[in-house]
Amino acid sequence: MKLAIAAAAGAAALALATVAIAGEAAHWGYDGEHGPDHWAEIAPEFAMCGAGRMQSPVDLGVPTAEAHVEVIAGYRATPLNLINNGHTVQANFTRGSRLVSSGDAYDLLQVHFHTPAEHAVSGKRYPLVAHFVHRNGAGQLAVLGVFFEQGEANAELAKIVAHAPQAANGAAAASDVMLDPDGIVPHDLKVWRYMGSLTTPPCSEGVNWHVAEQVMTASREQIEALHALMGDNARPVQPLHNRLLIKG
Repeated sequence: MKLAIAAAAGAAALALATVAIAGEAAHWGYDGEHGPDHWAEIAPEFAMCGAGRMQSPVDLGVPTAEAHVEVIAGYRATPLNLINNGHTVQANFTRGSRLVSSGDAYDLLQVHFHTPAEHAVSGKRYPLVAHFVHRNGAGQLAVLGVFFEQGEANAELAKIVAHAPQAANGAAAASDVMLDPDGIVPHDLKVWRYMGSLTTPPCSEGVNWHVAEQVMTASREQIEALHALMGDNARPVQPLHNRLLIKG
């Protein structure tokens, strides 16, 4: 079982690195004939989007267990390095930031955004979510999701909104602007945790998901600006099946 999970996670890590290439060969999106209901039909490498039994996102409202999950985000500020890949706005990180989950360390690779949030809480979807993507030495992925609700403006999001490429496949870097992940991540990292998948094609499984219970705020203008860049880029909630969903 451990070997199977490791293999799946390794495949997910490879998929994360190559998803842009796959996306160029097989166009996918969030509506119509290229939307989530058809991802599995678009290309053979996307088959898991329909056949997988450990898919993400899920509704977090009814956990199957409660337990203390120790999660520590040891993040460092990094020069702003953004891309707009046509599906999301993404900030890439230099080495030195990591997430420790139950003693396992993962290096932070990037953070990207979805409007609205992909995971739900008892049917509710927040207007914005940040997904911090990490990988360990074995190639296994861990993602930390952070919800945002409308409220006070977020200073770190302001940097992203101000510099984000307006056109798909655009990139922007500002070496004199430092992005500090600690301004986007809650100080109290109580999380929901479960094993899931990438939420975009090829939907590879073996991803260790963490979603923070504490919700951050962003201004209406910030949420609208990110939505204008990305559109509605949230995959529908997937069945939990018999997976363990831990809260605590």
